[in-house]
Amino acid sequence: QVQLVESGGGLVQPGGSLRLSCAASGRTFSSSGMGWFRQAPGKERVFVAAINYSGDNTYYADSVKGRFTISRDNAKNTGYLQIKNLKPEDTAVYYCTADANIPPGLITRASSWDYWGQGTQVTVSS
Repeated sequence: QVQLVESGGGLVQPGGSLRLSCAASGRTFSSSGMGWFRQAPGKERVFVAAINYSGDNTYYADSVKGRFTISRDNAKNTGYLQIKNLKPEDTAVYYCTADANIPPGLITRASSWDYWGQGTQVTVSS
């Protein structure tokens, strides 16, 4: 069992940066993969990025490559999503997720992940 709490969202101007955090509790976080999804108003939840349990492997949606960086600190039971050069189309609720042993081919599916945070709002506007 893993409990997840996101933080770090807010209102940012285009071109700005944010770092989202995902604080995890539970014994299994360090052995679980972690991911970030986002959901814009009226749209489905979509994959953003994922990282394996050790942090050695990362995966990104094509739309965020080069601007988003996922990382984790297992000693702190915390995951991160660094976002730079924010665009209005990045506006969404960002959700942290975790699960163990998801095959890489299935990580982009929200239904593959069992544990979710409550989300943090990111709004990009001038």
